[in-house]
Amino acid sequence: MKIFLDTADINEIKSLCKTGLIDGVTTNPSLILKSGKDFLDTIDKICKIIDGPVSAEVTQVDFDKMLKEAKILSSISEKVAVKVPLTEQGLNVCYELSKKNIMVNVTLCFSSSQAILVAKAGAKFISPFWGRLDDISQNGQILISEIIQIYKNYNFKTEVLVASIRNPQQVVESAKLGSDIVTIPTKVFNQLYKHPLTDSGLEI
Repeated sequence: MKIFLDTADINEIKSLCKTGLIDGVTTNPSLILKSGKDFLDTIDKICKIIDGPVSAEVTQVDFDKMLKEAKILSSISEKVAVKVPLTEQGLNVCYELSKKNIMVNVTLCFSSSQAILVAKAGAKFISPFWGRLDDISQNGQILISEIIQIYKNYNFKTEVLVASIRNPQQVVESAKLGSDIVTIPTKVFNQLYKHPLTDSGLEI
């Protein structure tokens, strides 16, 4: 299973990429705006640090405007996976970009029926949101399991990129289910190292 880092912090990315454990990065405009940095410039810098895919999200919702923005993002680097919302317009953009061999990450997936359409539209990645479903008393783990099973049934090439991960156990469960990728914030990544028995063992 691949591990992507969900952050827009250049210093975090530089530091954790040195571990050799990070396979890609996901980010969004709001994360970058909070940092006070320029969006396009930040994506360009991240692409120069990481060897794997870098998901960069569009801000528009209209087809033509979304497609125009997507083309700008994809022109930054071949590493850019254009992140579009799971809407009718978003899937139309996904289909157009996929025909041109541009990577697309369709985000905000909350149902298996949506996931079927994403695969049919040719997306490189689908991002089902585990934590946000759990937040409203639905079972995010069941969604991930269903999507993986459906994709295996039909040999869909779209990779399951589990998002909205809140803790290390969700990373473990994603791996057990056979997820292709998890994207996690730096806090959760650092928690993967931790175990109290490891700490106590060092004190002996």
